[in-house]
Amino acid sequence: MLNGKRILLIIAGGIAAYKALELIRRLRERGAAVRCVLTGGGARFVTPLSVASLSGDKVYTDLFSLTDEAEMGHIELSRAADLVVVAPATADLLARMAHGRADDLAATALLATDKSVLVAPAMNLRMWLNPATQANMATLAARGVLTVGPNEGDMACGEYGPGRMAEADEIVSAVENFFGAGAPLSGRRALVTSGPTHEAIDPVRYLANRSSGKQGHAIALACARLGAEVTLVSGPTALADPAGVSVVRIESAEEMLAACMAALPVDVAVCAAAVSDWRPASPREQKIKKDGAAPELALAENPDILADLCAAGNRRPGLVVGFAAETESVVDNARAKLARKGCDWIVANDVSPATGAIGGDDNTVHLITAESVEDWPTMSKGAVAERLAARIAEHLKAGKNRA
Repeated sequence: MLNGKRILLIIAGGIAAYKALELIRRLRERGAAVRCVLTGGGARFVTPLSVASLSGDKVYTDLFSLTDEAEMGHIELSRAADLVVVAPATADLLARMAHGRADDLAATALLATDKSVLVAPAMNLRMWLNPATQANMATLAARGVLTVGPNEGDMACGEYGPGRMAEADEIVSAVENFFGAGAPLSGRRALVTSGPTHEAIDPVRYLANRSSGKQGHAIALACARLGAEVTLVSGPTALADPAGVSVVRIESAEEMLAACMAALPVDVAVCAAAVSDWRPASPREQKIKKDGAAPELALAENPDILADLCAAGNRRPGLVVGFAAETESVVDNARAKLARKGCDWIVANDVSPATGAIGGDDNTVHLITAESVEDWPTMSKGAVAERLAARIAEHLKAGKNRA
């Protein structure tokens, strides 16, 4: 199932390092090529010889080895794999990942990689539950780092609770899901829009809105994690590209519409972008000078991307999900938008200033269809994205073309 896939396995220090040996064996059984980085702490629990014997490849340990740098520099080492797996991922290494440290080969390879990273945390339960570790995990999750485990159980220290590294089979399953083997959205194509649009007034000024893009980017990442081939069409944001997602960057609503139509056909389209409703009718070619009189700004209506996708005929996505950002009568306005646009679902949220939804990390949404309204509790935008992606997968698995 993993035939030809290249895995870079980073083995950090901790009693759970012995499980990495079984993980190597299971990955190779499935056809993966496994190259290993062993930290100084990891080498106190498993030997380079045992790791090399099971992986069938050289084990890398030293950031400053001239031989290694000549044969396989740390930059190439970090990028030659299809996926980087850290097992066990200790509290120390997770903290160094979160803060961008580069003080050994493992941390440097992780900082230099342009590939997706899957971590299997392993540590004492109090270390795992410490707010510092949880903050580091939240930072890594926001950057697209995938996680498997930790599990709950007996610790080597005699305590019981969360912190045990996931078993080899669980990590292998997570790797297979990453590559789409049996993932809920495997073989599906998804289009997601995110962020604001900028509508030029002149070469330096524009009309825009306060959208951060956090929700749309999180949805793209969640769909990719479930195995979908995702195209993310994003307006200007300060966010990193989600791992495993093809990103098309645009500025204006007209550019976003063109990019969305070019991405068709897809199985599902999620229009989470906050598209500007209007644009300057005649943007100036030169910067408008301040000469004492305020310039008149005539506006033209922007294209309706959601409605155009719904009216795309035989190219219409099987499931079209719109977003409704409202400041009053949230559900009623969203229901009206659902009927007016012709989409299948609407995700509605209250974006009044008091909610902190725009630019914030949390969201309170309502999932609205022609038949029902689901009121979801307040949760992180990542959790909203995961729940929505799971609902999309259920819908498509049921073979429904329309809600």
